[in-house]
Amino acid sequence: MLAICSTAIFGQKVSDYKYVLIPEKFESFKGESYGLEGALTKALKNKKYVILPASIDQWPSEAKDNSCNIINANILNVKSLFSNKLMLEFKDCNNKVILESKGSSSIKEFEEGLADALKMALISVSNSNPVAMQPAKTQTSTTTTTIASNTVQSSAPETAVIAPAAGSSTGTYSNGKVVVQKIQIDANQFILAKSGSSVPYAIFKTTSKNDIFIVKLADNNVTIGYVENGNIVIDIPQADGRYTKEIFTGK
Repeated sequence: MLAICSTAIFGQKVSDYKYVLIPEKFESFKGESYGLEGALTKALKNKKYVILPASIDQWPSEAKDNSCNIINANILNVKSLFSNKLMLEFKDCNNKVILESKGSSSIKEFEEGLADALKMALISVSNSNPVAMQPAKTQTSTTTTTIASNTVQSSAPETAVIAPAAGSSTGTYSNGKVVVQKIQIDANQFILAKSGSSVPYAIFKTTSKNDIFIVKLADNNVTIGYVENGNIVIDIPQADGRYTKEIFTGK
């Protein structure tokens, strides 16, 4: 058995964190991910990290009230003909890479080989030794700013949307089917979130133009939206190339 591990570290340490968010499925593995989610969860628990459940309602208040108290873990599939390779990646709430650690194994079987590669990548991860938790930025409801941590999980195309009216930093909206909470993360970012979900319905970021935002929908579709009579309006793309108008009315 041959295993190789290489690491790049970017300033702040993974061990500074207590709470880790692991996606339900690693998206770079198109089909089977061979139990890597469970293997990473078990390994990080052994290193004294607290793994957050999928439902935000079950998160401790330190994680609920500030997404920057959470580090986001991901495993990327690295294509290779003669070995199983992967990249273990950790990012903070601002999409900054804290650590990248590559693991490789010559074991040909996918499940055993990837598990072996993950062990190699985990060598670079120290036991949790968290610094003091950051205070909450805002506390608006049980659906909180922690959802913002998911803004860094996808490299899908993002789109421009006109911002909600100034001064409306929080609020509840509904399109008649879905109820979402608008949560202002900071001056440059807000989200629309469904209670009990760890994935935002929509994520908005500022651009160089006033009142225009970059937005990513939960299904990664590209669209535009705007505010009309106090409502948030989003043009939803359809399979035939047309758009339907989805109106979120403030409650």
